[in-house]
Amino acid sequence: MRQTRNIQRAAIAATIGLAVSFAPPATAATGTDSEALRTAVSAPNIMTHLNALQAIADANGGNRAADSTGYEASLLYIKGKLDAAGYTPVLQPFSYDRYDFTSASLERVAPDPETYTYGTGFLDMSYSGAGDVTAPLTAVDLNLAGDHASTSGCEAADFAGFTPGNIALIQRGTCTFRIKADNAAAAGASGAIIFNQGNVVPGDDRLGLFGGTLDLPQASIPVVSTSYATGAELAALSGVVMHLAVEAGVTTIESFNILADTGGRADRTVVVGAHLDSVAEGPGINDNGSGSAAILETALQLKALGIEPTNRIRFAFWGGEEDGLIGSGHYVSQLTTRQVKEHAVNLNFDMVGSPNFVRYVYDGDGSAFGEKGPNGSALVEKVFLDYFKSQNLPVAPTAFDGRSDYFGFISTGIPAGGLFTGAEDLKTPEEAAIFGGEAGAPLDPCYHAACDTIANVNVDVLEEMADAIAHTTLTFGMTTSAVNGSAKGNGSGNVDLEYKANKLLK
Repeated sequence: MRQTRNIQRAAIAATIGLAVSFAPPATAATGTDSEALRTAVSAPNIMTHLNALQAIADANGGNRAADSTGYEASLLYIKGKLDAAGYTPVLQPFSYDRYDFTSASLERVAPDPETYTYGTGFLDMSYSGAGDVTAPLTAVDLNLAGDHASTSGCEAADFAGFTPGNIALIQRGTCTFRIKADNAAAAGASGAIIFNQGNVVPGDDRLGLFGGTLDLPQASIPVVSTSYATGAELAALSGVVMHLAVEAGVTTIESFNILADTGGRADRTVVVGAHLDSVAEGPGINDNGSGSAAILETALQLKALGIEPTNRIRFAFWGGEEDGLIGSGHYVSQLTTRQVKEHAVNLNFDMVGSPNFVRYVYDGDGSAFGEKGPNGSALVEKVFLDYFKSQNLPVAPTAFDGRSDYFGFISTGIPAGGLFTGAEDLKTPEEAAIFGGEAGAPLDPCYHAACDTIANVNVDVLEEMADAIAHTTLTFGMTTSAVNGSAKGNGSGNVDLEYKANKLLK
């Protein structure tokens, strides 16, 4: 579940795609010139769509979250535009149980009372049970020395002699958080505190405060996480009494993706995707109205120009992204092995108008971050890099960190790539020197906030990214090269079912 993007940085960030002295017209690898489409896909037109999404949010409680009337109205807006352009859009339904968190508190009652601050001192674990308990704390099979190798809470035997009603203090390590929580509950624990492991794992923080999920179904006891230092401190004290409270529940959400296809070879489908839902805190105009509006305008202008791609292009507007990449994950889960093989590539566009932007391109070949995408992802990255180089526009790499809708595709072996202009991370001085803007300030100061309105969009970078979206969409729509996914699908094949009427259209 995406809570923060936490984009990694490389020392070489902003050295890829540096400006060149001459910018020839950008052409697809097949020789197809994208200039007409890029010219047609303009920021003013995209802003028209964004203004419509803003109006929808304004009329529906200030947001377009997955379970809201604002999201339904957003779907209808997208569908209406696609219908008018000559597409036959399909609404793909899905449902999921969403973890709805209200509040949490953690206090040491004795000895030396201390209140821990939510977000810096502790976090609830997703799908924590609800409860409000005050009880003695009991450490469970901890290892606070040496390599800190820990199987704490992974076996029922770890709770031998545990006093029912106490709160369990458990160390991260070896098994899932859910196994630890369930074993604690089975031993009669009234709650659990899981603290970080305290070892060194390259690329992972095993010392600080961390977020985690217990997965469905909702746990039977309240469970929170905290840092290694906090856990070790509690373990070193005698006679510890804690107050632990979590107010949370699970809500069943019914939502939809909207899909629209061009003609072309179905065995080389190019999925051009962006999530349409916002967070509940705001209208989500940059995150991710910007990506949705940009691919919508690309779809509309393809039709208006009479472009007939060689390969089928499927424009996908995902639902439930903010609740854990649900809509795109559902789409991929429905693909059969054959359908996976028939997917050439996924192009993902999530936040392409950040105010204090960096032009990020996903690191498909793994050269910057060491984690490459499935075979073909390096080619996607190269198409983006070549395009930006042709336009004298510097870019920087960003990692495939699983924080957007490409995740289901790369997990299934489908090549992917895309663009991103930044979220809550602070712009580095090096990035400011190359891209402009304010060093030390968030790339998007309104990320997941009420101020992510139409005023939160940088129109200049939106134009630049939209041109790259149009160019790369056309490149893969016209290519005769075979770039396809692996044979990992095991779904039911429901993706291509014809649209059936539902309450949204009545």
